[in-house]
Amino acid sequence: MIYLDHAAGTPVRKEVLQTMRPYFAKEFANPSSIHETGQKARKAVEEAREIVRKILHADTDDKIIFTSGGTESINLALQGVAHRISNCRIITSTIEHEAVLETVRKLEKENFPVEYVPVDEKGIVNLAALEKILTGKILTSKNNLNSSIFISIMYVNNEVGTIQPIKEIAQITKRHKIIFHTDACQAGYEELNVQKLGVDLLTLNGSKINGPKGAGILYARKGIALEPLFYGGGQEYGLRSGTENVPAVIGFAKALELMQKEGEKENEKGKFKLKKLRDLLTKELLKIPESKLNGHPSELAAHIVSVSFAGIEGEQLVRHLSEQGIYCSSGSACTSKKIAVSHVLQAMHVPEKFARGTVRFSLGKENTLQDIKKVVEAVKEVVEVLRKV
Repeated sequence: MIYLDHAAGTPVRKEVLQTMRPYFAKEFANPSSIHETGQKARKAVEEAREIVRKILHADTDDKIIFTSGGTESINLALQGVAHRISNCRIITSTIEHEAVLETVRKLEKENFPVEYVPVDEKGIVNLAALEKILTGKILTSKNNLNSSIFISIMYVNNEVGTIQPIKEIAQITKRHKIIFHTDACQAGYEELNVQKLGVDLLTLNGSKINGPKGAGILYARKGIALEPLFYGGGQEYGLRSGTENVPAVIGFAKALELMQKEGEKENEKGKFKLKKLRDLLTKELLKIPESKLNGHPSELAAHIVSVSFAGIEGEQLVRHLSEQGIYCSSGSACTSKKIAVSHVLQAMHVPEKFARGTVRFSLGKENTLQDIKKVVEAVKEVVEVLRKV
């Protein structure tokens, strides 16, 4: 098996699994219980919270809220802010994950005005257009008089891997005194220092960082008011009621810690294995006639390669590769059942003849040079066959 779909889901690392294992059966108690075994579980949860806090360089008064994953964290951020701010206008980009876009559409139905910032052909948010929206020079929403603004722009695009200029966007939002959220689910290897990034809210997902599924966090800067999505016992600062999933919480923190340490170490050496494999895969695939790279050529996540081949359907290529034990995606896994051109590629104005033949390869730490060579040969063969058909 050659697994190249890590942007959809990653295997749990053995170190993570070992860290989690005692909390399934031995230290199983409810962390809200005041007896000794309950307090052991509470201590483990709080230690995990501090690990995440340290990685993010969050202040003591900032909140690290454990959730069931990226989608819940995004919903808590977007709905949580919108329902607490008077006269809230929402701004997002045209290439966000469906978790953001569907939540925003729900809020639109509740009469929250929404503006969508366009991106260029490389998937980078148009900062000039963002400034015009913020100053009222470009407005498309029905109610343009709302003064309070909330913006959500993703850090790394899950389909094409483009890295957004988060620091520059944060400078703009600070100048306009706007709350800024970023979906960082695909940014496990990137800079996550919230002080340097300048974000107010940040989402991470355990299943994208070799951690457990059903685990995620929402970072919230001090003073950011949020409305809970549901109510109960008041866990997680009263923002995420329900008994904490202790094994998942601990596993998430360990996975994030390992990924960040390895990313820093490899970047310091200047020999980041994933980047080398990504660049080789890109170079070789683009030798195939009528092929096209999607995303930014340099501001690109270490693990994502999106390539389009004219004259074929991406789904067919994925199925043929799967028969050879090579697993990749024709787009975001969350929407891969929809046989339609990706909204991300449409927003980037990728010609339809290329867009329909798009495949996303997303690498992980277990992939090797031999994997890449085998994948390249298989893709060349299958593309040739499909084009003849």
